[in-house]
Amino acid sequence: MATLTSVIPDVDVLVALAPEELAEVVLRLAHERRQNGLIHLQSLVSDIHGTPGASDGYPQNRKRDAELALAEAWNWLSVQGLLIPEPRTNGNNGWMLLSRRARTILANDSFKTYARSVAFPKALLHPSIADEVWLDIVRGDLETAVFKAFRAVEVAVREAGHFADTDIGTALMRKAFDKMTGPLSNLQQPEAEREALAHLFAGAIGSYKNPHSHRTVSISDATEAQEMVILASHLLRIVDSRR
Repeated sequence: MATLTSVIPDVDVLVALAPEELAEVVLRLAHERRQNGLIHLQSLVSDIHGTPGASDGYPQNRKRDAELALAEAWNWLSVQGLLIPEPRTNGNNGWMLLSRRARTILANDSFKTYARSVAFPKALLHPSIADEVWLDIVRGDLETAVFKAFRAVEVAVREAGHFADTDIGTALMRKAFDKMTGPLSNLQQPEAEREALAHLFAGAIGSYKNPHSHRTVSISDATEAQEMVILASHLLRIVDSRR
């Protein structure tokens, strides 16, 4: 059976890891070491101290640092709902269960994607899409998150420019931000900038919203999806300024 010290032999590496980085190791060890589905923090703490009389633990003068790093990682897993208290008496004594989400993450080997997703700050997103799109990102439903974000841009432009429901896609963007007649174009800006903004909106909708409307588009990189929805949020804020 793997131990914390066999997976991370160097205590300096252990304490240098961020809680969410060490949490992946802790979750896998917790999964392997369950007893009747239950796991206790002390089961992993014992790895730090090793077997009495043996040299399989961490150095004596670093054990406290290692315990703190382990506790932080354990707490991160708990806060994220990946480790949950056993709902009966055992839970009062520190025994934990792997949540359904934790088991799915382990089965799909998707911990790193999940960790990046939950670290994504919701505050970066426009309020009109923040809750729903952020949750889709966390769930790993990246294609849905991107589609919803840019659909919101299309709806916002249509409403702000008082266009008909039949006005859609890149044609709508070019009408709304036409450098001379667009109701959302700012005639106080230089003509080249007005034209560039029309290209930006049309390009964004054409690249990120239209393909999802017409075929199945796969997005496997959570960071890429996050960048896309941040762009949509920026466009939504531009629309807000032109209402």
